[in-house]
Amino acid sequence: MNWILFLIPLYLSALSVLTEEQVAQFEQDGFLVLPGFINEADCDTLKAHVEEMVESFDPSDITVFDTVNHPQTSQSYFLESGGKIHYFFEAGAIKEGNLIVPKERAINKMGHAMHDLDPLFNSFSRQDKIKWLSEDLGYGDALLIQSMYIFKQPFIGGEVTCHQDGTFIISEPEPALGYWIAIEDANLGNGCLWAIPGGHIDPLKMLFLRDEKGTSFAYFDKTPWDLSKMIPLEAKKGTLIVLHGRSPHMSYTNKSAKSRHAFTLHIVKKGATFPENNWLQREEPFKGF
Repeated sequence: MNWILFLIPLYLSALSVLTEEQVAQFEQDGFLVLPGFINEADCDTLKAHVEEMVESFDPSDITVFDTVNHPQTSQSYFLESGGKIHYFFEAGAIKEGNLIVPKERAINKMGHAMHDLDPLFNSFSRQDKIKWLSEDLGYGDALLIQSMYIFKQPFIGGEVTCHQDGTFIISEPEPALGYWIAIEDANLGNGCLWAIPGGHIDPLKMLFLRDEKGTSFAYFDKTPWDLSKMIPLEAKKGTLIVLHGRSPHMSYTNKSAKSRHAFTLHIVKKGATFPENNWLQREEPFKGF
């Protein structure tokens, strides 16, 4: 019996991936950078799989994803993507409605249900280490809400303006957690993430909602973010960055010759409710790990 009592804490510690200091750092900053969290070979496998998916994709329906001008917000292709795998293009890859670069260099992102619909994305998203990370952060009974594969194409990979993920993933209770995984190296040259340390203590500035016209923003605070407080979160391949749902973050345009592929996964606590005017809707129920 004494041996069992001795082994229990050892077993539990084996399932923990964060130290108490790391949890405290996340609570202080609103983000946490975890280098080498994901096996690099797994990153390469996912990237190769995505390349095969893009190769078989027919780009007959061109929908641009642009966080500056938001042309996608009234289009059904975007609104129906919550439970599907849809492809969105860079604004700089389109001219007069036509692609001006090969499709594999034109796609901005894929979204938003690869984690449920594609077997490889499913296993990548639900690997034990990510589940244990969620438990360490108090999300042990989490639901996986959305996933995105982001390409950040060479030279035309668009800016992602400063935002809070909770603007787009509306749940009660909040916040959602975001897992941003570097599938390729992310640095100052190719558009790494930037974030404001401690910015998550502020409330949400706005919500992105469905309405009769498609979608619109409901503003609570139109004060611009103080970008001088941003710090770069450069990340080698395999790095996982945890983002609090109210953490202000962004990325600049990729002006380099190297892409910056990344995978993002968002989770909420089991039992969370979603308003009917949340932009992301799907017929199938959300699933856990």
